[in-house]
Amino acid sequence: MAKTTTSASVTKPAVAAAPRLWASKKGQDRLIRIFAIVASVVGVLIILFPLGWMLSTSLKTRIESIQIPPTVFPDVPQWQNYTDALVKIAPFGRYFLNTMFYACMVMIGEVLSCSFVAYGFARLRAPGKNFLFMLVLATLMLPGQVTLIPQYVMFAKLHWLNSYKPLLAPAFFGSAYLIFLLRQFYRGLPKDYEEAALIDGANYLRIWARIILPLSLPAIGAVAILSFMFHYQDYVGPLIYINDQLKYPISIGLQQFQAPFGGTAFNLLMAASIASIIPPIIVFFVAQRYFIQGIVVSGVKG
Repeated sequence: MAKTTTSASVTKPAVAAAPRLWASKKGQDRLIRIFAIVASVVGVLIILFPLGWMLSTSLKTRIESIQIPPTVFPDVPQWQNYTDALVKIAPFGRYFLNTMFYACMVMIGEVLSCSFVAYGFARLRAPGKNFLFMLVLATLMLPGQVTLIPQYVMFAKLHWLNSYKPLLAPAFFGSAYLIFLLRQFYRGLPKDYEEAALIDGANYLRIWARIILPLSLPAIGAVAILSFMFHYQDYVGPLIYINDQLKYPISIGLQQFQAPFGGTAFNLLMAASIASIIPPIIVFFVAQRYFIQGIVVSGVKG
C-alpha cells in the first residue's frame, strides 16, 4: 500500500505539469509559432500548385495533357514544347515586345500624371479642392463597361483604331486609385522642404520634380508596379482596339494556341503561359521592397 501511494503521488504532479506548461506564455508562443509555420507551408503549397501543374503540363505530350485520369508528371519531359510554342506556332517574341511597349508606356504615363495630380490635391491650396478630389474618387464606382462604347466611338472618329493610341492616351490623364494612393503618401511628407524652396524662388512645378518625386520613391515604385502588372495582363483593351495579329500583346497572342471543338494544344499553351509570367515575376521580386514600403507607408500616413 505504501508503494502504491508513493507512485501515485509522483505521477500526479508530472501529469499536472503538462497543462501548466502549455498554459504558460512561453508555451502559447510556441503553439502560435508552430501554427503560423504550418499555415504558411499549407498556403504556399496551395498557391504554388497551379504553377507546378502548368510546368508539368508544359512538359507533356499532347496526349498526356488531355489524358483522363490526368498524370502528374510526364513520362519523358518534352522540352521542345517551349521551342514549338515560342517560335513555330506564334511570333511570341513580337507579342512580348508589343506587351512590354504597351505596359511600360502606360506605366510611365500613369506615374507622371497621377503623381502630378496627387501633388496638387495633397499640397496645394485651392477653392473646391476637396470637392474635386471626391469627384475623382467617385469615378471608382463607375464600371468600365459604362464608358466602353463612348470611348470606342470617340477613338473611332479619331481614326485611332488598330493602334496603341486608344490604350496609351488615357494613361496620361491619371487613374483615380493611383492618385488616391499617392495623395495619401504626399500628405505625410514634411513641408519644410517646400517652404524652403518657395523662399528660394522655386515654383510648384520645380518643387514637384526636384523635391517631391525624389522623396516619394517608395510610393512611386508601388504605383509603377501596380500599373505594369495590370496592363501587362490586360486583355479587354487590346481585344477591342487591336485587329492586326502582329500588334497583339501576349494576353491576346495566347489565343493562337486555342482551337475550336476541343483541339487546344494544352501542352503548348502552358509552355507559352509559363514564359509569359516570367517578366512580371522578375519585376515584382526586383522591386518588391519599394512596393511593400510604398503600400505600408501610404496606408499609415493617410
